[in-house]
Amino acid sequence: MTEVKREVFGQMPQEEGGEAVEKFVLKSDSVKVEILSLGCIIAALETKGRDGKFSDVVLGFDTLEGYTRKHPFFGAVVGRVANRIAKGRFSVDGKEYQLFLNNGPNSLHGGAKGFDKVLWSPQVLPNGVCFFRLSPDGEEGYPGDLKVWVTYTLSGRELAINYRAQTSKTTPISLTNHAYFNLAGQGSRDIYDHEVSIEADSYLPVDDTQIPTGEVAAVQGTGFDLRQPVELGKHLQKFHLDGFDHNFCLQQTQARRLVARARHPPTGRAMEVHTTQPGIQFYTGNNLDGSLKGKGTVAYHKHSAFCLETQNWPDAINKPHFPSALLRPGEEYNHTTWLVFNTA
Repeated sequence: MTEVKREVFGQMPQEEGGEAVEKFVLKSDSVKVEILSLGCIIAALETKGRDGKFSDVVLGFDTLEGYTRKHPFFGAVVGRVANRIAKGRFSVDGKEYQLFLNNGPNSLHGGAKGFDKVLWSPQVLPNGVCFFRLSPDGEEGYPGDLKVWVTYTLSGRELAINYRAQTSKTTPISLTNHAYFNLAGQGSRDIYDHEVSIEADSYLPVDDTQIPTGEVAAVQGTGFDLRQPVELGKHLQKFHLDGFDHNFCLQQTQARRLVARARHPPTGRAMEVHTTQPGIQFYTGNNLDGSLKGKGTVAYHKHSAFCLETQNWPDAINKPHFPSALLRPGEEYNHTTWLVFNTA
């Protein structure tokens, strides 16, 4: 049985409309998750360790104010297009579109005011919550009225996130959740003692602005071979890596499959990621620098969390040989990601 509660989390600033932001608390025997109507943000996720005690394993803020200021997408649903679009430019059916550049020369995670920064309309379900919004034609430069539904459901140890969308004009779309995890408990110093594995035979090398070069490179014999679990700290040292911020190419199928695992041996907390998506961005919090104070006023330092963002490949709209990022009128975008929390 999943218990679902809703409460007011805060009020948006007056200049943003002053509306109430709600928090939805989903609770099972083994997982408790708190989700906001602002940006569909996972604000807290508590799961048990080997000792049976709950710990919050996602980075974020205690109050709404933290989320209305600039932050690196903690816990949010990002869109219309997750990750980077080179030079913020793309063409659809011969027409060129220009997006806002918010990441050096590129557009990142939907632009200046993406899906993470807007209020969604919630509907409570027996075991979760469904959020809806209409992204109007031209929002952030994207074509078409886009109807979007993001549904979170909790069943025992498993949190499912389903993304659906329909459009009035052909548009690129790639939705993901940008939760930052630390299985030792949020606020822990680093993730070096975590073990991570990703079921991918290839990854996308990037240029110095983090845009894929177009090459689909084999992981074999490189620091990107995570097919067997690696201890992160030792692995980064061994391969002289500053961290990961790369797309790993998954088996191309619409079926649910296990694509990544993370484990924290000292507490026994473990997490599996299953998805229908073609890619997963593994990010090790390289840009956290201690300047942001999160829950309990803890400073979030570099490598103090990791993200496993299931999504389409970055800049796919400009790379014809990547999986298509286009949604056409009459079609439905429909992807699900499942996070399964265990003790191991």
